[in-house]
Amino acid sequence: MTTIVFFNNKSGTGKTSLAYHLAWMFADRGIKVVAADLDPQANLTSMFLELDRLEDLWPEGDHPQSILGAIKPLVQGTCEIASPHVEDVADNIGLIVGDLGFSSFEERFAEAWKRCLDGDESAFRLLLAFHRVLLKAIQEREADVALVDVGPNLGAINRAVMISGQFVVLPLLPDVYSWQSLRSLGPALHRWREEWNERAEKNPLKVDLPAESMRIAGYVFQQHAMRLDRPVLSYQHWMRRIPAEYRESVLRQSPENAPAVKDDPECLHLLKPYRNLMLIAAEARKPMFFLKPADGALGSIAAAVQDCYRDYKALALALAKRCGLAVS
Repeated sequence: MTTIVFFNNKSGTGKTSLAYHLAWMFADRGIKVVAADLDPQANLTSMFLELDRLEDLWPEGDHPQSILGAIKPLVQGTCEIASPHVEDVADNIGLIVGDLGFSSFEERFAEAWKRCLDGDESAFRLLLAFHRVLLKAIQEREADVALVDVGPNLGAINRAVMISGQFVVLPLLPDVYSWQSLRSLGPALHRWREEWNERAEKNPLKVDLPAESMRIAGYVFQQHAMRLDRPVLSYQHWMRRIPAEYRESVLRQSPENAPAVKDDPECLHLLKPYRNLMLIAAEARKPMFFLKPADGALGSIAAAVQDCYRDYKALALALAKRCGLAVS
């Protein structure tokens, strides 16, 4: 199975929007997708589903059709993971529904990480819960890929999710916060990978472990809209500095002679901001590149929709090539 996680420990970098739009673009190209909302904020779920459906999925009491419902029996130690509900979003898209109560188990995952060093079977079952949920969902949907959205932190739940992620995509913005996030994110990914490899050798379960977790697929640079309060000089400054920091902190390579973003093979695509399209798309409840005149995509907005489609198609093709997916 192919799993791609969109991750940055800095909020507001566009992880959820990328997962959402790439799910639709892959689906449009004939790829069967499972979109997994493993962020306790559940923003990906709210992008896909109407409010009435969210109320059905998140009633008072237990939420058996969310990711929390799938893993809660295992976390509480009562039984195995439940069969995950995969919400039918479109012909080629199924959704593992997020849950705002997800974060309450952070400490349980942190404890399990420690106990794995002793070969504790229950600890391994917990840490592999996301891997097994994704595997079951992919098998149920006969999907080609899982696109996973996670929260903006370096916590124990995200660490467990990353075990199931074959590939990691880093969304970045041209600002000091993205630059700084690379300095913590890169070392964390390397540390998690090394620590997991150490634990995997002690695995007592008769199940296949995720193969080659946390391979860096590249970064996606999302440009800021130019405004009077964000000088072009500042934008260009961070455009120059981020490729070097990415190489040093994430790839563990020399930052010398790092290319410009537009020439960097590690940059999967340089996305425009498309701020106006985002507002219209949120109202229409569809991807930006599927907006129609009836949605308000007229004149220059219609031209921007076409540009947006080309951008996301190019990004999808670049990402698919990195991850070994056959996309036309």
